[in-house]
Amino acid sequence: MNDPKLKSWPTQNWKTCEPSDITLNGSLLTAAIDYHKEVEADANVNLAQGLNSISGNQDAEEWSDVLGPTKPRGAPNGLILRHGKVVAAWGDTERVDMTFSATKSYLAILVGVAVEQQLVGDIDDPMRHYALDAGFDSSQNREITWRQALQQASEWEGTLWGKPDLVDRHRQVGVDANNSKKGTHRPLQKPGTFYEYNDVRVNRLSLSLMQVFRRPLPEVLKETILDPIGASESWEWYGYNNSWVVVDGIRMQSVPGGGHWGGGLWISSRDHALFGSLILNKGIWQSNRIISEEWIKA
Repeated sequence: MNDPKLKSWPTQNWKTCEPSDITLNGSLLTAAIDYHKEVEADANVNLAQGLNSISGNQDAEEWSDVLGPTKPRGAPNGLILRHGKVVAAWGDTERVDMTFSATKSYLAILVGVAVEQQLVGDIDDPMRHYALDAGFDSSQNREITWRQALQQASEWEGTLWGKPDLVDRHRQVGVDANNSKKGTHRPLQKPGTFYEYNDVRVNRLSLSLMQVFRRPLPEVLKETILDPIGASESWEWYGYNNSWVVVDGIRMQSVPGGGHWGGGLWISSRDHALFGSLILNKGIWQSNRIISEEWIKA
């Protein structure tokens, strides 16, 4: 806390300032915002119809069913903060929209909460030591660690909520990605040696984390992170229609780490910015330690 910028950074009601006040070029900033407004995603506004057309999501027909709720996406919106002040905002920043893979950042923070609460002893522990099901019993899966799952290098093999890990083998993301082989077999590698962007495996991480907390993850996120930083009450984290399990005699819904098949974290840009501010401020919020700086560095 030696940096004076950090001491006053987090606040629920950010002050506004001119770009020039904090050494930003106002004309370039305006040009960037105009670009964002004019050049948006080409996915169908009705995401119930467009999920399988998003780059990197194109699933074979037998695996393309949408399992969770969806909502039409809104127009571009956003806000830019610097040194705890709003430099620019455009569109409806309080509108709740589907979040997709930014949800993975929230999952990663919740694993950190589990470590701090000593529910996970070490992220290099095999996940089978914490599982309440047989998902890590096979020879391929038994040595997978929390770290490998967090780094998308687990090579976990199996089917979860009707989706096999095969659906995302050979998956690529980003500009000019080639997904012509997505969903086709490739030999699995030793856990920890091969990276692949695989939503089935991320959903397995989420299920395992819920089993550790023995509580639905939205409850844990609200209690440990979002309420303490003053997030709104408008966000939701939806699971799938078939992702219900019983833990300690209580029926609860496992939530996914994105919106690939619907569901996921639905949240506003403003609440995202609060979360991002917490991370940028190294886990401190108004002098309160919310998450350890060591975990954020990791």
